[in-house]
Amino acid sequence: MRQHWMFFTVTLAGLAGWLMLAAVGHAEQMTRGQMLSVACAGCHGTDGKSPGSIPSISGKEAAVLEKMLKEFRDGKLESTMMIRHMKGYTDEEIKQIAQYFASLK
Repeated sequence: MRQHWMFFTVTLAGLAGWLMLAAVGHAEQMTRGQMLSVACAGCHGTDGKSPGSIPSISGKEAAVLEKMLKEFRDGKLESTMMIRHMKGYTDEEIKQIAQYFASLK
């Protein structure tokens, strides 16, 4: 009986290791822009495709998105939420977010 338990434990540990490797491999495939864009999904929808009245940002030109996001961050464009959301992003992070959404069609 003890041998069966040991075999089960070793098998379970091996399976857990494979699952962790698969998760790490998947995470490495995400771009930085994609990771940063997760915060946008709550309002703009999954992959920037808004189901409601908030604008969809999927497939928009990267330069346009980047300019708008920086203007929100810098207080040049009015918004109740976007100004707050963008305050914590650097120019490089904004560029990566814009490029990610632009890449979606």
